[in-house]
Amino acid sequence: MFQTEYPFELKKGYVDEAGTLHREGVMRLATAADEIVPLKDPRVVGNPSYLFILLLSRVIVKLGSLPEITPKIVEGMFTEDVTYLYKFYNEINGGSLASLGES
Repeated sequence: MFQTEYPFELKKGYVDEAGTLHREGVMRLATAADEIVPLKDPRVVGNPSYLFILLLSRVIVKLGSLPEITPKIVEGMFTEDVTYLYKFYNEINGGSLASLGES
């Protein structure tokens, strides 16, 4: 069977408003729409680096007990964890965003 979802564990973890730490999650493979649709978002038009925030909020299907993953949650993650997720995304998706950080 073709694997489309991959578990991960954040080094530091995301701390929600209640103080709960969320470290274990699942990321799914990205679709073409995941990489294209955010390009129309005004936040990406104004700041191309924001693309990856939106991408992560689309492809992370689980993080701890959070009911959904939003751009605000990704914005609140520690830099070390976002860097890890960037590398993990590239790893499972064949390096499709290898040049994103170079823009």
